[in-house]
Amino acid sequence: MIPVDTLVTLVVVAAILIFVVKHVQILREYERAVIFRLGRSAKAILNPGGQGNGPGLILLVPFIDKMVKVSMQTVALDVAPQDVISRDNVSLKVSAVIYFRVIDSERAVIAVQDYLYATSQIAQTTLRSVLGQVELDDLLSARDKINQQLQRIIDEHTEPWGIKVATVEVKQIDLPQDMQRAMAKQAEAERERRAKVINADGEFQAAAKLAEAAQVLTVHPVAVQLRYLQTMREIASERNTTTFFPVPIDLFAPILRALGQSQAAKP
Repeated sequence: MIPVDTLVTLVVVAAILIFVVKHVQILREYERAVIFRLGRSAKAILNPGGQGNGPGLILLVPFIDKMVKVSMQTVALDVAPQDVISRDNVSLKVSAVIYFRVIDSERAVIAVQDYLYATSQIAQTTLRSVLGQVELDDLLSARDKINQQLQRIIDEHTEPWGIKVATVEVKQIDLPQDMQRAMAKQAEAERERRAKVINADGEFQAAAKLAEAAQVLTVHPVAVQLRYLQTMREIASERNTTTFFPVPIDLFAPILRALGQSQAAKP
């Protein structure tokens, strides 16, 4: 049989342990406590460190105080893929990620029932609403601007709940197969257009250089002969079996003149 004194001691120790576990709480650096005293919010329950509702040691009044912990860390919340019809009637499936944190623990507990679920729902509806007013080309090319617009709108809705939305990023855009093929054809046509423009620009520059060279050769006839000799040298270096005998055209001038006079003398 256990002595009565020992039994009483055990009961007292157990009661003290239960009291300590339930009414003495230690909060981490990123945690804050919202304490309700007789159902009403107690805004300044000082702990021994004098730091208000955390972090550190929190002492609760038995049977009177109730504490709710709130994490002040930044939360990365995935927004489920949403079916969106863009302004130019293209069906899309868009997913996003939202980064936010609690800046007022009391409002996050009192003003909204579940701030995580509420933030997720407002992010989904805002994503559908904003992207439904944007054309597909703007969605693909001006994503930073759309992200900023989403962040501003969602932050306006969550501000009364003590939630600060830091960033909203459109993560993935799924296009229909026919739209992907059409965009691939458009990109290919654009590349072909650029290639043709570059080729035409090159031919134009080459023709301009040839015209300048022709003007130089007209002013300096000796340059034609130098060019002729350079061309023969290049051909001779490529074909070693070919031999060139440069003959001045002036040697044939008297013969051509005589032939012209003889033909004119014939009746």
